[in-house]
Amino acid sequence: MITIASLADLPTELGPTAVTIGKFDGIHLGHQQLIFETIESAEEHSLVPTVITFDRHPFSLLDPDAEPAPLIGQRQKHFLLQEAGIEIVLNMPFDDQLASLSAKDFISRILVESLHAKVVVVGEGFRFGANQQGDVNLLRELGKELGFVVRVIPHFEIDGGVVSTSRIRNLLLEGNVSLAAKLLGRFHSTTGLIEHGLKIGREIGFPTANMARDAEGFLPKDAVYAGWLYADGERYMTALSVGINETFTAVPRLLEAHVLDVTGLDLYDKLITVEYVEFIRDAAKFNGVEDLVAEINRDLDKIRAILR
Repeated sequence: MITIASLADLPTELGPTAVTIGKFDGIHLGHQQLIFETIESAEEHSLVPTVITFDRHPFSLLDPDAEPAPLIGQRQKHFLLQEAGIEIVLNMPFDDQLASLSAKDFISRILVESLHAKVVVVGEGFRFGANQQGDVNLLRELGKELGFVVRVIPHFEIDGGVVSTSRIRNLLLEGNVSLAAKLLGRFHSTTGLIEHGLKIGREIGFPTANMARDAEGFLPKDAVYAGWLYADGERYMTALSVGINETFTAVPRLLEAHVLDVTGLDLYDKLITVEYVEFIRDAAKFNGVEDLVAEINRDLDKIRAILR
């Protein structure tokens, strides 16, 4: 997969494309429908499957106070797009120039002149251009004028609601990682480097790997979760704790991972991924080490039962 930030960096030999457009800020089942249709159209018509997306949420420029926390990071997004079979990702900087581009200019300059789009795949609520002046009807009109076919994908619904990034984010804020996984079509994950911490877990018999706070992947509600940890091509049964560790010394919010039933595992300075499988309990402050250790042992028993 080729990822570029500028139209000037497009391959000179790029042939006609099938294109989908969006923030793709979750790569959930709704997004996956768009991606699947784009790849199917590309295969059917010998086109290059292409995604136009952005380096940040548009609200970061248009309404910073309303900008939501990202569900996945750029590295995670690009990995998922590549895994799906996309060949070109145009990851455009969302700046004043792009935000002020008219709907027709966005289509003619980017989709037609630069990407030679023959099929454009969008969701039914798709809006584009300055002040979101363009909609699906305008896109179809421009398609007839400029020589591309528009395929509109209906909203994807699960359990009576539309699958959306905001819905998934709210589920994660509630700690409902199992339903979030159902909407994502995979377990929600966080990826980052493991750094040295206070080593309190090691002192009480439960060593933890502390993930750096610049990790990608939205942290769910402060709680303990059953999960998987991936490192060096191996998968480990893991207890995940999100919170501030207030039983001992309160620290800025972080993710800690305790790998079950494995000793001598050195994860420091390694890039690892964790997946959240199921909620175990809310984060809590304990009266002392004895109470904390007893609760951790109960947590680990529950996690073994879930993951084995």
